[in-house]
Amino acid sequence: MVASEKDKEEEKKNKGAARGEAGTTGLDDIKECPECGSKSLIQDYGKAEIFCGDCGLVVAENIVDLGPEWRAFDSEQMSKRARVGAPMTYRIHDKGLSTLTTWGSQGQGQIKLKKWQQRTHIANTTERSFIFALSEIDRMSSALRLPMNIREAASMLYRRAMKQHLIRGRSIEGITTAILYISCRQYGVPRTLEEVRDVSRVGQKEISRAYRFLLRELDLKVTVASPIDFVPRFCSMLSLGGDIRSKAIEIIKKATERELTNGRGPIGIAAAAIYIAAILNGEHRTQKEVSVITGVTEVTIRNRYKELSEQLDIDVLL
Repeated sequence: MVASEKDKEEEKKNKGAARGEAGTTGLDDIKECPECGSKSLIQDYGKAEIFCGDCGLVVAENIVDLGPEWRAFDSEQMSKRARVGAPMTYRIHDKGLSTLTTWGSQGQGQIKLKKWQQRTHIANTTERSFIFALSEIDRMSSALRLPMNIREAASMLYRRAMKQHLIRGRSIEGITTAILYISCRQYGVPRTLEEVRDVSRVGQKEISRAYRFLLRELDLKVTVASPIDFVPRFCSMLSLGGDIRSKAIEIIKKATERELTNGRGPIGIAAAAIYIAAILNGEHRTQKEVSVITGVTEVTIRNRYKELSEQLDIDVLL
């Protein structure tokens, strides 16, 4: 009698585990219905459930639909909407739509196929330069740890410039660096011109010239960067906590209300605000340390620090 009650309790636990936890432990483990033993299991993605086709028991809940995001109601729609392969990307010169033949140990036939693919892949010098430009954008983006959407945006902007014949006769490295800097500004991912210059193969003068040229020819609108945009990253690089970050942002907002940021570089304002906030919170950083991280000279930090502390009546005790 006792044994039968234990068996029933274990059976109930197994059923409960099958119903509640099957969705998290993996659907591949569900082979049959725990109630009737039937293998006729139906996946209902509309209700996010798996239920038995014989007894109706809900075996798993909250399952994830791993199928395509589209639906087809006949064979014609199926053939039009179905697609395979990797998603299209602007970071590859052919948008990733061509078939890639790899170097394999398949003998002479595979080697010849790979060579012919390379010859047809790159038709002329223009396309070869285009491939080099996209590789430069990808290289600099990796060095700056930029997200994928910035890389895609920069690649699209380069395609637009190339379509309007703005690349011919100009440095590819300068154009790609300027385009990457513009994309960062447009998408609100703050990177200083000095940071971009450090990963580029050209100087700051060439980058600035290409930057102004692209803004004019492509009629691009780039908003002025806010000092607040730079505060989180600079604080992280200086190993400063969230309280200092909040204090620096508060100082910048007060300075903006009093129009103290007009005509001042946003990075210099951010550096000075972080310097003051660190002192007020007892985690002092030297002007040299802040200068190395932000790329702003110590003289600029000192001047902005004095302006902010005097105009905002901030008593800073060094």
